[in-house]
Amino acid sequence: MFQGVIQHHQRFDFERVPAVVELCWKAGADPHDESLNTNSWNSENVEGTVHGAESLSPEDLRLIARGTLKAWEILRSGVQKLLMVYPAKVCNHCSEVHVGPSGHKTRLCGLFKFESWHGTHFWKKAEVDDLVSLKVVWYQRPQDPPVLLNEGWEFYGHAPAVVDLCVKAGAVVPSKYLCMMKVQGLSAPV
Repeated sequence: MFQGVIQHHQRFDFERVPAVVELCWKAGADPHDESLNTNSWNSENVEGTVHGAESLSPEDLRLIARGTLKAWEILRSGVQKLLMVYPAKVCNHCSEVHVGPSGHKTRLCGLFKFESWHGTHFWKKAEVDDLVSLKVVWYQRPQDPPVLLNEGWEFYGHAPAVVDLCVKAGAVVPSKYLCMMKVQGLSAPV
């Protein structure tokens, strides 16, 4: 499976789309399917959907948090499966992603004065975290002090920001994140 290399002067000849969308297209998703278009999506069909922040009860928040956490896990799992079938590359120096068997030679990487490399991308195999960014935050546990101190950083837990947000809204922590969050771990020595 060979794909022609995109040269620098051809960089505007191709539509740029999010990498996850490109992976889905390669797997056969129809980009013209109106049911997948977020602009035409009818939120009235979703159970538990509420409009406006003033109408959110604690039960509504829990329902939204559970749905968000489930969608997050489905997205990451789906991207992992698609990456096993379709090759994708990410530049080691910038945020450029290429879905396909070969990278491109568009010279968008290292064009600023402070960047020591100038010109082509340094491609490496893309992982799930490259396409669905895993932003990690400190996870404040009940046994932690109200303000986290630098001296106890190795005792504090971490969590993906999405998981932390959903847990604060009432969702149950998926078991695979418990070791990262150190829920039952020791607090920092005083």
